[in-house]
Amino acid sequence: MKNDAYILTIDQGTTSSRCIIFAADGTVISSAQYEFEQHYPDNGWVEHHPPDLLDTVVQACRKSLADSGLKAQQIAGIGITNQRETTLVWDKSTGEAIYPAIVWQDRRTAVMCDKLKQEGHETTVTSLTGLLLDPYFSATKLSWILDHVEGARARAEQGELLFGTVDSYLMWHLSGGQIHATDATNASRTLLFNIHTQMWDQGLLELFNIPQAMLPEVKDSADNFGFIEETVLGHQLPIYAVAGDQHAALFGQACFKSGMAKSTYGTGCFLMLNTGDKPLQSASRLLTTMAYRLNGKPVYALEGSIFVAGAAIQWLRDGLKIISSASEVEPLAASVTADHGVYMVPAFTGLGAPYWDPLARGAIFGLTRDTGIEEIVSAGVQSVCYQTKDLQKAMEKDGVRLDTLRVDGGMVVNNWFLSHLSNVLDAKVSRPTCVESSALGVAYLAGLQAKVYDSLEELSEMWQCDRTFTATMPESTRDHLYNGWLSAVNKVRTQT
Repeated sequence: MKNDAYILTIDQGTTSSRCIIFAADGTVISSAQYEFEQHYPDNGWVEHHPPDLLDTVVQACRKSLADSGLKAQQIAGIGITNQRETTLVWDKSTGEAIYPAIVWQDRRTAVMCDKLKQEGHETTVTSLTGLLLDPYFSATKLSWILDHVEGARARAEQGELLFGTVDSYLMWHLSGGQIHATDATNASRTLLFNIHTQMWDQGLLELFNIPQAMLPEVKDSADNFGFIEETVLGHQLPIYAVAGDQHAALFGQACFKSGMAKSTYGTGCFLMLNTGDKPLQSASRLLTTMAYRLNGKPVYALEGSIFVAGAAIQWLRDGLKIISSASEVEPLAASVTADHGVYMVPAFTGLGAPYWDPLARGAIFGLTRDTGIEEIVSAGVQSVCYQTKDLQKAMEKDGVRLDTLRVDGGMVVNNWFLSHLSNVLDAKVSRPTCVESSALGVAYLAGLQAKVYDSLEELSEMWQCDRTFTATMPESTRDHLYNGWLSAVNKVRTQT
């Protein structure tokens, strides 16, 4: 390890952009974060204003660098991790987006996905990409933009427009239009990338009617992507790593061996299990995806995606206004017994794995005159635990038993949540000392490319556990609570 090295990481998320500068030993030197506005122009639609993504990233990078006391020349390299599936199309000459960014949560293409399923395409799509036909992924969002923005399809076919997930959009702009690239993890979330050949798939491009000229070059997760312009931070710096946020979190949690798993609790929840060099085809509607790709060698993962986790707490704060900050959640949840009888199903943008029901909507069940803020807040937190249990059950059907889970993300500061999660899963839940696993993971990837680190083994030894939670709940109580959840979910489902 080069002890005097520093890595600057860009963590572009769904509700905010962050920059964290790490020392080689994983210590956070400085951090800056800026939120931006979410736009909901129609039922089930979620959009971002593209300049907001870029502007908040640049702001965060400049502030973090200023706060660190470092000079830009001291940064060994940059790593970028990002919200996945969010789709942007921009002018190849000007960089101006032709439509707002369509966010991964957006459900406007549900009808398009259903039509493709009815035509019998899902089996082929899943066999090539490891994914399902769902509005979650990029391809139908991209197709929608080309079909609904006047002249867009003709311009795309003439090579005038570029497509990218958020990482590609940021790199293009930060490099002054010199980089149009992505990495294998982000590519694997588009429904256009063949995870077996590791290439954009011609058949899929034809199915979704996407011109290949729009697509970015696919590189390893640790690679020489190019340089950001000197105007951004005062010095030209190399981008050495890119990974979707959940893949970066898996890497930051040092889940390098087959069978190791992490779960990230941010806006959504994403449980990812390393399956090694072989893609495991799920029989329970989980996703087969890239874990990461190093030196041209793919490592695969099994993933369960939950659309609403921390977003449920945000809704309690901003929608219902029954709490004023997330810090109130733990004492409120802890003030009532776990079996209070209230269930919240936070299907605000549909249900993710293993249900994949884009038309389901949220509900609260079990309300009585005795129900108060405490029960509703507890139900919101518990819903995240039960959704994780759904994923654990699905993995069991695929032959994988999840006994230990490494967790990260904003929600894991809540000890009551992690204790209840351990009880619901009947598994060990370990929280690392650094819960910013996505940023740390892409810092590790960039560090490998910059020769700051020598091996995965060295990185494994750097992982540190802050606290492990173990189950104490009787099996009968666990089963009773979970059966109540399943009953509540069934009441909001539109597809079975």
